[in-house]
Amino acid sequence: MQNFQIGRSKLPNVQTTIFTVMSGLAAKHNAINLSQGFPNFPSDTTLNELVAKAMREGYNQYAPMPGDLGLREAICEKVSKLYNSKYDPQTEVTVTAGATQAIYTIIATFVNEGDEVIVFRPAYDCYEPAIELHGGKTVDIQLKGLDFSVDWDEVRSKINSRTRMVIINSPHNPSGSVLSKEDMLQLETILRDTNIILLSDEVYEHIIFDNEQHQSACLFPDLKERAFICASFGKTFHNTGWKMGYCLAPKALMDEFKKVHQFNVFCVNHPMQRALATYLKDPDNYLGLSSFYQEKRDQFLSLVKDSRFEAIPASGTYFQLLSYKNITEEGDVDFAERLTKEHGIASIPISVFNINGLDNKVLRFCFAKTDETLEAAAKILRKV
Repeated sequence: MQNFQIGRSKLPNVQTTIFTVMSGLAAKHNAINLSQGFPNFPSDTTLNELVAKAMREGYNQYAPMPGDLGLREAICEKVSKLYNSKYDPQTEVTVTAGATQAIYTIIATFVNEGDEVIVFRPAYDCYEPAIELHGGKTVDIQLKGLDFSVDWDEVRSKINSRTRMVIINSPHNPSGSVLSKEDMLQLETILRDTNIILLSDEVYEHIIFDNEQHQSACLFPDLKERAFICASFGKTFHNTGWKMGYCLAPKALMDEFKKVHQFNVFCVNHPMQRALATYLKDPDNYLGLSSFYQEKRDQFLSLVKDSRFEAIPASGTYFQLLSYKNITEEGDVDFAERLTKEHGIASIPISVFNINGLDNKVLRFCFAKTDETLEAAAKILRKV
């Protein structure tokens, strides 16, 4: 290949993700992996059997392009019960290959050359590359302090005629913070009378703590009319490897979305869709998730309370940030690597998701793990 040249990269600044790096380090050093966000306990055997049953019954060919109708109906029924918000299963919901595919396809559908997209930092790392690939410009807004609050005056100042989209994520990965009703009302006021699309990443909607209520974009009429809501069955039902998600939007927006979706995915796993349609009929399968993970969060916090790490309890997701400011002045990337290599526990440094690598000396730990794993991890942290 001496004479062959690839040419200009469309993503020249993208390197291996921090999740891959830290998981690779964890494997190399036989460390407990609390870095990547996946449970290390199995999905419900009832759900697994429903998939097998669908396979035995012959649902092994292409599903309808927007998704199995029974699943779309079950999704709309769930949203109606939870948020008293109506979506048409025929025209306003599409089942996707995980929430990430939905997010990518939304950006591919609506972001054009020169468009601006507001992204709040720290941000999950799939947003910016998709924006860049389609000629858009990311307009970053740094969340403030260790409570990761939004400066809405700054948001107002960044809105202009080129603003095509705003992306929000609540409950928020990586911080574990949540947007309040007042936050959503502020956003609703800012976007009113504009043509700006809202992409609301709500994959952790069922994992929210301390009796708080998830403030879905569909609860706010002026947001709902411009919003795509993205959700994840993988996060909800402990099977991230299935890559099953969906998105909701008003018909006019969804019609455009499906034009792109049909050519980059067309449809997703049919027997899993059939199984999920049945599984969603029992609301207990998702309504108990907050209490389940709050027990995990509280257990983890209790186990590390006598360590030199400091925590602000996460309000949602299955991630907990720990400050190490009392331990070392090292940068968070260096400290995360040293924790993995020398102490045998892997985490995620937060600075890689911030504007200009802002380093607040905090690491993200995933507590979606068995009790035994959390106890072993905390034993290590107490010794650091």
